Amino acid sequence: MSHTISLVDRAPTLVEITVDGKSARVPDGVTILQALRAAGIVTPTLCYLENLTPVNVCRVCVVELEGSRALVPSCSRSVEAGMVILTDSERVRHSRRLVLELLASSVDMSLAGGEVQQWMTDYGAHADRFGPPAAASAAGERDASHAGHHPIVHSGTAATVHQPVTVDNDLYVRDYSKCILCYKCVEACGEDAQNTFAIAVSGRGFEARISTEYAIPLTDSACVYCGNCIGVCPTNALMFKSEYDMRQAGTWDESSQTVTETVCPYCGVGCNLELHVQDNRIVKATSPMDHDITHGHLCIKGRFGWEFVNNRPD
Repeated sequence: MSHTISLVDRAPTLVEITVDGKSARVPDGVTILQALRAAGIVTPTLCYLENLTPVNVCRVCVVELEGSRALVPSCSRSVEAGMVILTDSERVRHSRRLVLELLASSVDMSLAGGEVQQWMTDYGAHADRFGPPAAASAAGERDASHAGHHPIVHSGTAATVHQPVTVDNDLYVRDYSKCILCYKCVEACGEDAQNTFAIAVSGRGFEARISTEYAIPLTDSACVYCGNCIGVCPTNALMFKSEYDMRQAGTWDESSQTVTETVCPYCGVGCNLELHVQDNRIVKATSPMDHDITHGHLCIKGRFGWEFVNNRPD
């Protein structure tokens, strides 16, 4: 007589690890970051997002692992039985502080969110540690740079990625002065969501930047304007044109906005929308990451096709 074992209902195998001196039993195969969050341990992340493949580039989620020569990224390292992990050692704090200082010295982090500003305070990071920022680049100057050819930065100043905002369409703007090269937009444009591959990281070292193929204008690129790059950007380097215009006019006020969840009306797929409304007008649309259809992603219609509502007769 044969017996069939159901793998669907089988309870996950638990492994025992030690975190900051305390024993914990967690499901085998989860990442260290998932285990830490389940334990209520706050771990900073910039390049990690639940609906994207971890790329390990920001390095602010690193932890100290007994037996490991280097600090390990918690967002992608899977737990193993017997691991001894330190999440707040002096070595971890020093590494996170330096990463935040390097970012803040070269990138405009002003719209990166309150949690990032709190991390700067918690880890004692000072954006001016490396000196005042160097002069901003002219429009298109960074796109024209070549790998290995670094501009001369005057002694006593910190090199920056500051440059003019690119406004070349009516849907979203690109302010690469705020770009931290987290790769999220590249992943969302690529195989994690849209499979358009309109953008990638170009250049090397400090000259690395997000670019279209051969740095052609976005309007001439493969971009389909789904806006999924905006949805995953952690610093507002990519921003709805509606939001940008309101910020420029000084009228953007998130504290007065309401968010209403509804279903996109354009097709029968059933994507969920979160409509952000201010002064009885829709100012942008997002999608919940935990929705089993969209996983936070949308097409051009769902992301931007709501302006007709604002143009309704009074």
